[in-house]
Amino acid sequence: MRKRLGVMCSGNGTNFENIVKSCWNHEVVIMIYNNENCGAAQRAAKYGIPAAYFPHSEQVRIANEFKWQRVDYIILAGYMRILSKGFIDSFPNKIINVHPSLLPKYKGLHAVEQAMDSSDTVTGCTVHYVNEELDAGQIIKQAEVPILENDTVEILTKRIQQEEYRILPEVIDML
Repeated sequence: MRKRLGVMCSGNGTNFENIVKSCWNHEVVIMIYNNENCGAAQRAAKYGIPAAYFPHSEQVRIANEFKWQRVDYIILAGYMRILSKGFIDSFPNKIINVHPSLLPKYKGLHAVEQAMDSSDTVTGCTVHYVNEELDAGQIIKQAEVPILENDTVEILTKRIQQEEYRILPEVIDML
């Protein structure tokens, strides 16, 4: 069944663009961003997808926009803020996030750096439902990425992103 997707971004928008290009069975009806210099806004324009800037503090307005757009799911694709209980309760089990670690390890910011600073030999990414706790919702799918001896944060991040680009569309298709 074709789903109506709303996407939330804060950064460059590579996961957003991947969703647009890979999830052709679904429709991205709006992308909302909270950083005025968000690269995702230019990517939305490139694909003719409506995009709207809302400060993070305006979560009631953001929720109303998603309701007005009749989204089936909200995808956090690099949205770097915590959502309020009220926002999450407005879309029960309809908000998913992609995170660059094998949760429950390394929640929050700097997850790649934390994995590299550990004695771990493997890290990866996780797609999970969003709940009130930071990066603690039910895990839907994970992908492992080895930590190699000569990795830098940038190199490892790129390999993790490749797995994010693979598993996030798979999860969207199975929702």
